[in-house]
Amino acid sequence: MRPTRRRTRLLLAVPVAVAALAVPLGVHAARGADSGTETAPPKPEPAGSECRTTVEGSRVVAYCHNPYPSVDLVRLHTECDRWWDVDADGEVVAVEPGRTVRLEDRCWKEVTTAWVSHRPAPL
Repeated sequence: MRPTRRRTRLLLAVPVAVAALAVPLGVHAARGADSGTETAPPKPEPAGSECRTTVEGSRVVAYCHNPYPSVDLVRLHTECDRWWDVDADGEVVAVEPGRTVRLEDRCWKEVTTAWVSHRPAPL
């Protein structure tokens, strides 16, 4: 009779060897290497608004224009300089294709920074 340890090692080694040989073949087939055609990933459609932000004293104004065919959601963020002055995140505004929107906010005193964030509208 064969020793049990040797049989156990053999039984454990066979599935590992089969998996080691099968994985590269599966990856090769999944990439489409055997089909002879290479497919490039689709290029994303251009999207997003172009925004200009102006800070004058304690007031912030941003104009966002969307030249693309998809709707862009924009939001104005204002960070105030004084510790007691509340920083603000404005409401989300939808910028339709070919449209311009005006976003505005203010601080009680000076403005440290202001910026506009973008995200695509859900379909």
